[in-house]
Amino acid sequence: MSKRIKTVLLFGAPGSGKGTQGKLLGVLPGFVHVACGEVFRSLDLTSEVGKVFLKYSSRGELVPDDMTARLWREHLAKLVQMGSFKPDTDTLVLDGIPRNVYQAKMLEGDIEVIRLIVLRSRDREEIVRRLKSRALKDNRLDDASEDTIRERLKIYDDESKLVIDHYPAAIRAEVDALWTPIEVAHDILSAILGRANERRAIEDQKFVIAKH
Repeated sequence: MSKRIKTVLLFGAPGSGKGTQGKLLGVLPGFVHVACGEVFRSLDLTSEVGKVFLKYSSRGELVPDDMTARLWREHLAKLVQMGSFKPDTDTLVLDGIPRNVYQAKMLEGDIEVIRLIVLRSRDREEIVRRLKSRALKDNRLDDASEDTIRERLKIYDDESKLVIDHYPAAIRAEVDALWTPIEVAHDILSAILGRANERRAIEDQKFVIAKH
């Protein structure tokens, strides 16, 4: 990419509805949603990078950061090539990457983070209930264990805090994850547009100063 891509980062614990919100944003004109899981699912497992991914995933291990960043860049290049993403005009919505501070630093040359949206819930028990219900509905009995769910939520809290704190507080916005999906989407868009309006005000001010 010739310049950094305007990007919104979407964070949320399992059960917060992050995937749903990413997809909702992705259907709006001017927004393109890319989830880390989507990047991995799109891989040709017979290719060189696909085989490397399979080696780690089959052992239940996380893909190394360097490889994750490489796969993400290749996926984005494919979207540009297909015309699905126009980096000069579209806003990228990232979900699941960066996963840690090292990845965040690796992507600094690729993306300009204009907003970081954090889906939060003051009622952790409701999130646990959601995850148990989802696991039973999808017949994922291992994920229905309350101990497993609470451990997943703790891991998310520990990992995400470091990444969220890496970015300036001025671009962060917290949204209540327990509202209805359309209300959550409204709050997310309001947060994004608020930042856009702030940027527009700065540009307008520069224009006025330049005229005088």
